[in-house]
Amino acid sequence: MLSRLKNEWKTFLENELKAYLGTDEITPLSVGVPPKSDMGDIAFPMFPYAKAARKGPQQIAQDLKDRIGENHPEGTILIAGPYFNVSLDISALSPAIYREVVNKGESYGRSQKKKGTKAMVEFSCPNTNKPLHLGHMRNDSLGEAVSALQKSQGAEVMKVNLINNRGVHICKSMLAYKLFGNGETPQSTGEKGDHFVGRYYVRFAQWEKEAEKMKEENPSCVLSPDWVDPDQEAQKMLRAWEDGDQEVRALWEKMNGWTISGLEESYRNMGISFDKFYYESETYKFGKEEILKGVEKGIFQKEEDGSVQVDLSPIGLDKKVLLRKDGTSLYMTQDIGTAIRRHEDWPFDSLTYVVASEQKYHFTVLFYCLGLLGYEWAKELHHLSYGMVNLPEGKMKSREGTVVDADDLLSELTTLAKEEIIAKGREGEVEDVEETGRKIALGALNYYLLQVSPTKDMVFNPKESISFNGNTGPYLQYTGARISSILRKYEGEEGDFDGSLLSLDDEKALLKLIDSFPEIVEKAADGFDPSVIAGFLYDAAKTFSHYYHDNRILNAESPELVKARVMLVKMLSVVMRNGFALIGVPFLEVM
Repeated sequence: MLSRLKNEWKTFLENELKAYLGTDEITPLSVGVPPKSDMGDIAFPMFPYAKAARKGPQQIAQDLKDRIGENHPEGTILIAGPYFNVSLDISALSPAIYREVVNKGESYGRSQKKKGTKAMVEFSCPNTNKPLHLGHMRNDSLGEAVSALQKSQGAEVMKVNLINNRGVHICKSMLAYKLFGNGETPQSTGEKGDHFVGRYYVRFAQWEKEAEKMKEENPSCVLSPDWVDPDQEAQKMLRAWEDGDQEVRALWEKMNGWTISGLEESYRNMGISFDKFYYESETYKFGKEEILKGVEKGIFQKEEDGSVQVDLSPIGLDKKVLLRKDGTSLYMTQDIGTAIRRHEDWPFDSLTYVVASEQKYHFTVLFYCLGLLGYEWAKELHHLSYGMVNLPEGKMKSREGTVVDADDLLSELTTLAKEEIIAKGREGEVEDVEETGRKIALGALNYYLLQVSPTKDMVFNPKESISFNGNTGPYLQYTGARISSILRKYEGEEGDFDGSLLSLDDEKALLKLIDSFPEIVEKAADGFDPSVIAGFLYDAAKTFSHYYHDNRILNAESPELVKARVMLVKMLSVVMRNGFALIGVPFLEVM
């Protein structure tokens, strides 16, 4: 509603400026929001027109007001220094806003801007030598939210996951299990498969340290026929895997099966899903043929040592090896082939890679090489580069077993949430304390990970994330539950109401927030930034909490005022539910 009026005012004022300046070409008006509510709802700065008018921006604003008179779109003109501001009667607009919000329901905030387009989003991409950890969880939260935001704009979305199930790092856990496993299995130890395999990855790192310490204490030990270098043994196992050694392949399939089974359970618990899985054991073969085609076309160069390289000087970088001198592939080779195969599988209009910022160089080169190979869709490849997640005590290290395990963290947050429910004496009102605790934990986790702009590093504090107060998921969920309680208790009729009764500052602020939700969603989708949604929801929750604290809703002074306020709450409920869904925060009716 307000966005329509903003556009009407923008078009109207631009035409008035053209006539005022005596030209058909002007700088398009920028549209802002005044810093204070008493200064209006829309701000149009006049600075860009001072030179052409040979007047100060404040005088231009006043001249426009005098020129327009009463002949203008809906609203009241306010001149604030160099700004031409417009005040809108949001209260009068509230019944129309209500009808739009309630009629659209779950679709409020959505658009068809990207209807007919296909958007692929790659995220998660775990290794099969360890369980998911906190870093994966930020990746997964971002991937799900970005996918939901693209869907909200009408795009058809395919979520893909590349399982990294080959390479020397996988062989390290396999080798440790072969040497130290004594035939135990996840079933015999009662462990989740990914945790079981991850324990052997840590065991390999311990073996490396033991071997290194032995060398330091007795350098001549390497001459003994019994001496084993852990890294060399892992490389030997990788070569055997690539040669198709049956014993190695059988062990690889068994341990991969354990890990993938565990990962699937974790994904289910965290509400993460995918439309298609790719496996590195298959995709690593895809790119070699493409690179050799590039050599034939003169796009890539074969060097004297036999390697194939690409000249990156046009984009300000050095040369990059695409095939080793022995003809074997690298990650870059694999990713070139995988991107091409994916487009053949599902001709996307865009592909977004959700990968940590440390891989920025890799994706710069990847996109450039695909462009050189003549793939026009390479222009629509995006790297959603996100920052690292650290703990209050510092960085996590998988090889040393100092990561925050995803399953353990979700379990810990669930326990904390259940304790909070019981401490508040709410277990009698909550139908399923365990399930509610899990949903609060998911809300805490996703909100905390998404409230920070993706590009920034962040520190994750588990206890802070689960707090029912402050800028947290549980605080938002508690606000949602309070809103739901008001709507359950209301016994009057729903529908149109007297908008003039919603005259308080908090009521007007809530109406503006509700009305702006579609713009906020579009902004978040265009910027691939779920933190925009998180920030909006926190503002809405804070404003409502202040309003609820200071004003009676169900016991307001008159039935008409009760209805107006309840309908305002109903609008807010729709917006909160829809916003929660975009960032993976479960909406709770009771909490």
